Amino acid sequence: MMKRRHLLQWAAATGSTLALPTLRAADALKEVRLDYAYYSPTSLVLRRFGWLEDELKRDGIGVKWTLSAGSNRALEYLNSNSVDIASSAGLAALLSKANGNPIKTPYIFSRPEWTALVVPKDSSIKTLKDLKGKKIAATKGTDPYLFLLRALHTVGLKRSDIEHVALQHADGRVALEQGRVDAWAGLDPLMAAAELESGARLLYRNVAFNTYGFLNVREDFLSQRPNEVRRVIAAYERARLWTLANQSEAAKILSEEAKVSLPVALLQIKARTDLSNPIPSSEHVKALQSASPILLDEALVKPGTDLNKVVTDLVDTQFSRNLLAKA
Repeated sequence: MMKRRHLLQWAAATGSTLALPTLRAADALKEVRLDYAYYSPTSLVLRRFGWLEDELKRDGIGVKWTLSAGSNRALEYLNSNSVDIASSAGLAALLSKANGNPIKTPYIFSRPEWTALVVPKDSSIKTLKDLKGKKIAATKGTDPYLFLLRALHTVGLKRSDIEHVALQHADGRVALEQGRVDAWAGLDPLMAAAELESGARLLYRNVAFNTYGFLNVREDFLSQRPNEVRRVIAAYERARLWTLANQSEAAKILSEEAKVSLPVALLQIKARTDLSNPIPSSEHVKALQSASPILLDEALVKPGTDLNKVVTDLVDTQFSRNLLAKA
């Protein structure tokens, strides 16, 4: 048989594609790499029960899980090819793709109200205008950070009107409770814990400014391994349906994984997580298109970026439709 090196030389010299199936067969997928996150309860359910492992092991494919502490981390993992599939907020995914991260979103894991602007219980801050000149903690590249910017714009304020303190979500909560910042763009379950355990007050809520939970896939992985992506989405669907039918049990899993109290987990899952519509559609496209101007207004993307095109390139409204319609 022709040695691999000679085969490659022959294929390059002749321009032949006949050798490609042989070469690809040698590159059989060994592992699917994906994240789990406390802001995505269904990912915790899926990881806990091992349904994806059971599905893929028949073909000798393993599963590797990586914890994402926020959308920024999930998107960094995708961009660095550390994971194949990862969960983030929709607007954070749009920002990342607009800045060169080659991803697509074929599945929606939730419609959450996972962020709001939080102040200590005894804070003198009563309105958004009172935030001018104040120290506010938020994690760059995440929905809470973009929520903060959009909230400020509703009262004529910009990022330059506040002192932004860049902290990961958990550190932002600590800074708020220690009095080192005046406000925090929170994220559940940490935000729910701050409410119930330290009496923190939600200064500003707006569910319309909470963009959806996007399950993002690297474009090369989606094009080369569509069957495995379908199997991952099918497993997520199993976890979504189980969570809808077993919210209290799902809250227990969240409580154990995130190390928060059960009341905190119940508040996040029962009151602030909508799992009703997993199929990407015009609803999600329009939501991102209405949110995207903040990225240009705050110079988070290059001037002149066609964000409408980036949105339609990001949101894959076809991949999951037939799969989920048959579920």
